[in-house]
Amino acid sequence: MVTFLTRVFRRKTPPVFAPFSTRHHLSTTATSSSNLRSKYSFVTPPSLHPPPSNRITNFQTEPQTRKSPKPPYRPPSSLNRTSPPIKSNLPFDFRFSYTESNAKVRPIGLRGPKYSPFGPDRLDRVWTGVCAPAVDPKVGSAGVDDDLEEKRRRMRERVQGEPLNNAERNAIVERCQRPRTKMQINLGRDGLTHNMLDVIHKHWKRAEAVRIKCMGVPTVDMKNVCTQLEDKTFGKIIHRHGSLLVLYRGRNYKPSKWPVVPTMLWKPQEPVYPKLIKTTIEGLSIEETKEMRKRGLSIPALTRLAKNGYYNSLVPMVRDAFLCDELVRIDCKGLPRTDYKKIGVKLRDLVPCILVTFEKEQIVIWRGKNYKPAEGGFFLTERESFDDPNDADENYNTDNEQGITEFYSGTSSDDE
Repeated sequence: MVTFLTRVFRRKTPPVFAPFSTRHHLSTTATSSSNLRSKYSFVTPPSLHPPPSNRITNFQTEPQTRKSPKPPYRPPSSLNRTSPPIKSNLPFDFRFSYTESNAKVRPIGLRGPKYSPFGPDRLDRVWTGVCAPAVDPKVGSAGVDDDLEEKRRRMRERVQGEPLNNAERNAIVERCQRPRTKMQINLGRDGLTHNMLDVIHKHWKRAEAVRIKCMGVPTVDMKNVCTQLEDKTFGKIIHRHGSLLVLYRGRNYKPSKWPVVPTMLWKPQEPVYPKLIKTTIEGLSIEETKEMRKRGLSIPALTRLAKNGYYNSLVPMVRDAFLCDELVRIDCKGLPRTDYKKIGVKLRDLVPCILVTFEKEQIVIWRGKNYKPAEGGFFLTERESFDDPNDADENYNTDNEQGITEFYSGTSSDDE
């Protein structure tokens, strides 16, 4: 048995040919003895063999010189301090929002250091934590506001020139309608911001007027919105229907000679103001205050505010409601808390009234003990006419004005 196993192991194993080597050998033999090149005269196209870059072909008589690539856009950065500080001659204080801030109300503190939102060393004005005043506060501020207001008035008169007649105004308003142009600026909850001034002037480079749509909190006081737009842009509102405005740049407007509007790189921190809702209402005890808040949340709501809606009729509604009831509740479900707090502050100043609570997304206000209906006060109507009655133009097209009215009111003759 041992002898048999020894003989088996001593046998030589037959040689094993690798399949790859066999295939390679066969393919080489087939290639050498193949007549495909003689039967099929195939010539590769010149595109598979591009000429060297230094050779000049028939299609390329001269070597092409590549243009230098356009440098990529670099947004303004606070780290770029090589350029000198920007100097702006605009005669007003720079704020983040001109409609949602009041220079007469002073904060009780700041939430952080006084970092300028324009970037370090990018503006020649000092940031006080609230604004960048046109005049250094260390120099003095006696009579500065009157001088700046007079300077703005002269600058506005110089830019506006002669007023528009009815035909010119209607022609400009017609070009600003939605079917004619899509250019529109939306004015939201932050109101007229500083960077929006630069956006308006960029629109004015292409057209004489720009359409602005106001939404949300600033629409509670549309008079303030219109005043700040004309005061800060030196333009003229030539048409207003509800929340839609048409802002005209002026006859003598020249973009090349317009002062520089520096850009805010980030939103500054809001300062600290006194609490809106106190523990006890002035003139009432703690028990009476609790009872009033509980009763105010249970009364029927005067109205419900929609998000980014138009609230110009809110103040007259509250004034009329105070003639019958001492408490008024406004439903603000779905609105951000900061929005209905700002609305409450505007109601407190415009009605006027006393804030009771903001609980459960509601605004509850009290008219006070010795309430007297406010007399006077100027609130903008739904539609304002800017026509000059002394301008008797024979070519005045009343149908055109009627078409504009139908467009902004949302009705058309096709729907009838």
